[in-house]
Amino acid sequence: MVVPEAEVRDRPKAAPTGGIASRRTEHKEPRSPVRWALLGVLFVVMIVPIYLLVVNAFKSQQDILGNPFSIPLSGLTFEHMSAAINSPQFNVIGGYGFTLFLVVVVDVLCILLAGPAAYAIARSLKRRTQLVLLYFLAGTFIPGAAVIIPVIYVLREVGLANTVTGLVAHDVASTLPVSIFLFVGFIRTIPVDIDHAATIDGAGRYRTFWSIIFPLMRPAVVTVLILNSIGIWNDFVSPQILLSPSSGHYTVTTAIYAGISQYSTDLTKVFPNLLLAVAPVVIFFIYMQRHIISGLTVGAVKG
Repeated sequence: MVVPEAEVRDRPKAAPTGGIASRRTEHKEPRSPVRWALLGVLFVVMIVPIYLLVVNAFKSQQDILGNPFSIPLSGLTFEHMSAAINSPQFNVIGGYGFTLFLVVVVDVLCILLAGPAAYAIARSLKRRTQLVLLYFLAGTFIPGAAVIIPVIYVLREVGLANTVTGLVAHDVASTLPVSIFLFVGFIRTIPVDIDHAATIDGAGRYRTFWSIIFPLMRPAVVTVLILNSIGIWNDFVSPQILLSPSSGHYTVTTAIYAGISQYSTDLTKVFPNLLLAVAPVVIFFIYMQRHIISGLTVGAVKG
């Protein structure tokens, strides 16, 4: 029996039985209640301190002590926040400028030193070069507080004690190990043929790195800048010990300590100043978190 061609065209087409949609349905992961429960607990643990900090920064002492979790809409006031911003004793806003200066200088010097060092290590197959990398990695396992006393003696011997230059030198040295480690892992994913092509064109090692390799390192560079910036902004021990109050320089963290240490029981001074110190770095981290994740994962798998 011959079926007319027009009838064949008019017949409805059967739905495919083994398409992509069916395969996605078959391999779709079931949502585990345990996983969601753990994520919920982790979310609560992380959000509660932030909630308390934000809410209590705009409440009176009596409301904070009576019920720190409540939000009395009629009792919220900006008076204590305004006092924290304008008070010369709680010079947190003034510490923004010096801390930002410290972050920029340390980041620039770290990139200038860590970049070429990582390039030399990544492109060398010699055993002593790998030992140099291990030497830098050893610095990541030493707590910063454990070396602060030897650093004081070293800075005193070279005449940099209680100076901004000494603090910058210490911060640069403390950020180099992790920066070099991340840069080496990323540079090793860049084909060596690019270096050979640049050499054929007459470029030297320095020009090859800064003109060709360094622009390709943007994800790793952004990650290093973010991690170093957050670490320097939150650092308290180094500026507190290496810069005495007589120096006249305060970072955000040391300004808070100098301002509210004698008023630790006055929560209307504690919470607003802490919020002023934490808010910029939290906003910065939330905005730049995707760059941190991409920079840390780039280079993990080659090919």
